[in-house]
Amino acid sequence: MALEIDLSGRVALVTGGSRGLGRADALALARAGADVVIADIQVESDESSETAERYGPLAQVAKAQGIVYTEATAKEIQDLGRRAAAIKCDVTDRDQVKETVDRVVDEFGSVDILINNAGTLDHAAQFADQSPELWERDLRVNLSGGFNCAQAVWPHMKERKWGRIVNMASVAGTLGGFGQASYSTTKAGILGLTRTLAMEGGRHGITCNAIVPGVIGTEAFNFANPAMNERIVNRTVLKRPGEPEDIANAICFLCSDLASYITGIELNVSGGVELFVF
Repeated sequence: MALEIDLSGRVALVTGGSRGLGRADALALARAGADVVIADIQVESDESSETAERYGPLAQVAKAQGIVYTEATAKEIQDLGRRAAAIKCDVTDRDQVKETVDRVVDEFGSVDILINNAGTLDHAAQFADQSPELWERDLRVNLSGGFNCAQAVWPHMKERKWGRIVNMASVAGTLGGFGQASYSTTKAGILGLTRTLAMEGGRHGITCNAIVPGVIGTEAFNFANPAMNERIVNRTVLKRPGEPEDIANAICFLCSDLASYITGIELNVSGGVELFVF
């Protein structure tokens, strides 16, 4: 019997979906049949520069170069015949998160899937030079942001006795990251949150799993030092960066009924970067 990933009738909320992994996740979920709401601090119709300035260099570059596709992605999903919406939302603001989730439930009828993808990746400095301000920002976005979103969708998933939460971790959270103290710490923390939500959600039909990406060819990867990128890629077994779709495909599987007996795992989608390679 053929097995298919079918998310028809499900409603997914993807945070940090303006580009990169989040955008790929949103499109893949829609192709699998889900209706998708994309939440991001950046949307094309927002003319303000305050958001980009507040959230650092990567957000500023994205705005300056026009690589913000929140509303465009929602339109692509609608063109596939799915319902979709793009909502400006700061995952560190609990009130905004609640308003976003309430809107999704009101307009789409439910929130069945949460992809905690929103994150920061631009605080690179050795430990002694790490910025306390950026350390706090990364904790708020990468760790507290995931907590805020999961807590907001939790009662709706409990009521329906079905839910899928997928948290975006990183090999920096499992292996450590040179010059990435704040990033690696928050990604390690999200793994602890994943296991706890899996334990507490199981009795309510909610699964929670983490994706652990390695080197993925997103816009952020292309902004990095090419020599360093090559060095990291050579550390992988497959000797190449992954594609955003590699992450999205794994997420679709974990959100489907095919993965109904999988919870609390950290799934490496990393090209084997965590293996001993020489």
